[in-house]
Amino acid sequence: MSKWRHLFVDGEFIARSRLLSGLTLAQATARPPGAPHSIYDELWHATQWQSAVVRRDAAAAAMCETEGQQFPSAAPENENLWNELVAAFLEGAEQAVAWGRSPEELAKEVSPGLTFADVLESLAVHNAYHLGKVAALRQAIGAWPPETK
Repeated sequence: MSKWRHLFVDGEFIARSRLLSGLTLAQATARPPGAPHSIYDELWHATQWQSAVVRRDAAAAAMCETEGQQFPSAAPENENLWNELVAAFLEGAEQAVAWGRSPEELAKEVSPGLTFADVLESLAVHNAYHLGKVAALRQAIGAWPPETK
């Protein structure tokens, strides 16, 4: 297993696809008492940041940084939108793994003293933080553990 696959797809803790599987729209949008965000909110935020990095999506970066939209303003209207978000997150994780296969890309300096490898490592930590919150929210709503595929 590559370092990047380990960090973004299935290492250290539950595989990301399993963590995000089997949730209904009601579960994904539930906010347990005291929780500031839902599973959907946490994944939406993580997906926006991941998109900004791995797709080099300036619009996603601007939405989070300049416009201050760290979390969604509304819940998804249907289960298809939830499933599309999960798919986008998992596709972005695979793109991060793909970037990790290019030593040239990893070595590129994106700002003084900061390489793209540094940025990917930071993204992996960011994802782990928010996915840990997803796991805790799943536990709080009684949707733990995710089913084994």
